[in-house]
Amino acid sequence: MDGADLLHVVEKIHRERDVDKESIFQSIEQALASALRKADNISDRSAFKIDRKTGQIKAVNENGEELPDPISPDSLGRIAAQTAKQVLIQKIREAERNVIFEEFERHKHHIVHGTVHRYEGNNVILSLSKTEGLLPKKEQVRDETYTLGSHLRAYILNVEKRGHKVLILLSRTHPDFIRRLFELEVPEIADRIIEIKNLVREPGYRTKMAVASFDAKVDCVGACVGVRGSRIKNIIEELQGEKIDIIRWSENAEDLLRNALKPAEIQEIKLDLEQRKAAVYVLTDQLSLAIGKRGQNVRLAARLCGWDIDIISISQSGEAPQIFHASSERTPEEKQRLTTNPLDSLFGNTDKDNSPTASHNKEEELSQEEELSDEEESSEKNMEIPEEDLESDEEYENPDDETEDDEESEEDDD
Repeated sequence: MDGADLLHVVEKIHRERDVDKESIFQSIEQALASALRKADNISDRSAFKIDRKTGQIKAVNENGEELPDPISPDSLGRIAAQTAKQVLIQKIREAERNVIFEEFERHKHHIVHGTVHRYEGNNVILSLSKTEGLLPKKEQVRDETYTLGSHLRAYILNVEKRGHKVLILLSRTHPDFIRRLFELEVPEIADRIIEIKNLVREPGYRTKMAVASFDAKVDCVGACVGVRGSRIKNIIEELQGEKIDIIRWSENAEDLLRNALKPAEIQEIKLDLEQRKAAVYVLTDQLSLAIGKRGQNVRLAARLCGWDIDIISISQSGEAPQIFHASSERTPEEKQRLTTNPLDSLFGNTDKDNSPTASHNKEEELSQEEELSDEEESSEKNMEIPEEDLESDEEYENPDDETEDDEESEEDDD
């Protein structure tokens, strides 16, 4: 391969895989260095350097000086050539993983668009252009259905390097998923004219969100709802029918509680400032509205306002009052989000690739090993990298160990 061809290969990998050119040049140099160590009668301190402008490969000593007796890469032999090929594939894959990690790390805690690619058990795997994202069962909204090939939006909960993979954990149950959807649909929120003061959610059922406006001319609730409900309608469709209550924020605790408990009509509110408890009195016919279906309305209102709420009925016929209590404390699921790494809770704290895609990846690695063994004979003549090799997750192994593995497999077959 002459210098022009080498530069063409580097440019192609850079363009198609978005890997920095300097990283590719360094990977090739490291691959050739590994080949040198495999070759006989060549000093371990010798190395190859590539001219970044011409693509010419030169053999140099430990001081970077060109050797008086040039060493050609073509003279390194079959095993050395195979070693160089495997190391180069591995280094380029590592560089590509770094690019993917850095890209999604920048978009962490934001919304990503994907396509439902496949199911693995109860987990949904989304195709995210260059890689895949994992939507585990616990981050899926109850009763939501995901059809293969359908487009889906999700919240990037975490991004980590685990083993030889970049794991992208997605969520559709996180409260900030709603927050980001409103930022996309309501320009006033993205422009910081309207602020989401607090947001609480029971995924798949109901969300309560308190908003405030920094501009007296802008109605914060109306802007979030949109003309004839156009803005909030798009969000509800994305959430497949989840109800959303938008209330006006107030620094006055009593006004905030009244807004949060709508549509119920409140007769009186008594506040215990030290205990942050509120006794809310409603007429008997308003009790069910204040409590809500399965207690959702008062439960979400308590968490939204940060007050423990007691709903107390007032009977005009002299009946004993009914009391319903709702705590402002976070749910166990919310506490777990704040105290644990979501990937650790799924796979455990380990460097091994224990993700749901592990078995799928192992099958790919086995098939790639078979392909590489078939190509071994021609690797001395052609050092170009097949496209499928870059897609696999096979790591570099010493070619000298392959014969031992082959012998063991033959014994097993016998």
